[in-house]
Amino acid sequence: MRTFLASLLLLLPLHAETPGPKLVEAARKQVGVTLTYDPAYAVLGYPGGDVPRERGVCTDVVVRAFRDGLSNDLQKLVHEDMKANFGSYPKQWGLSKTDKNIDHRRVPNLQTFFKRRGLVQPVTKEPGDYQPGDLVTCTVPPNLPHIMIVSDKKTADGRPLVIHNIGRGAQEEDVLFVFPLTGHYRWK
Repeated sequence: MRTFLASLLLLLPLHAETPGPKLVEAARKQVGVTLTYDPAYAVLGYPGGDVPRERGVCTDVVVRAFRDGLSNDLQKLVHEDMKANFGSYPKQWGLSKTDKNIDHRRVPNLQTFFKRRGLVQPVTKEPGDYQPGDLVTCTVPPNLPHIMIVSDKKTADGRPLVIHNIGRGAQEEDVLFVFPLTGHYRWK
C-alpha cells in the first residue's frame, strides 16, 4: 500500500499551475476585440458587469483577463473588500461609499486591493524580475495611473512585452519601462 501511495505522489505536480499564462492568454484574446479607449462611467450589472468588449480602459483589460482566464471577478472581489475596508482605499474621488460600477475600474483601487492581498513584488528595472501574467502599474505623464499585464513574449534583448489599453484599444507592445513604474503584483 505504501508503494502504491508513493507512486501516486510521484504523478502529482510539485506545485499548482501558476495563473500567469492563463492571464496572458485571456488578455491577448482582447487584442483586436477591444478597439477603443473609453473611460466613460457606465452602470454595470453585478457581479460580472462589463462595458461592451469593443471599448474600455486599461483596467478593463485586467478585469476581463481575470474573469476569462481565472474565473475571478475583480468587480466582486474589489467591491467586497472595499465594502469591508473602505477606509483603506484611496479617497481621491470624494466618495463616501463604494460604487460597484467603477471601483474595480480605477487603478489606485486595484493597487490597494493587490497590496491588501499580499501580492506585491519588487519594482525594478530588471526584465527578468517580471513574469508572464504579472501586473505592473505606472504613471503616464502628467499623472494618469495605468496598469498592464506582462506578456510571455519578449523583445530580442529579453524585455517582456505588456498587454494593455493605453488609448488605442488592447495592444501587446514593448512599453514595460517607458513610464515610471509604481507597482508590481503577482496573482497567486
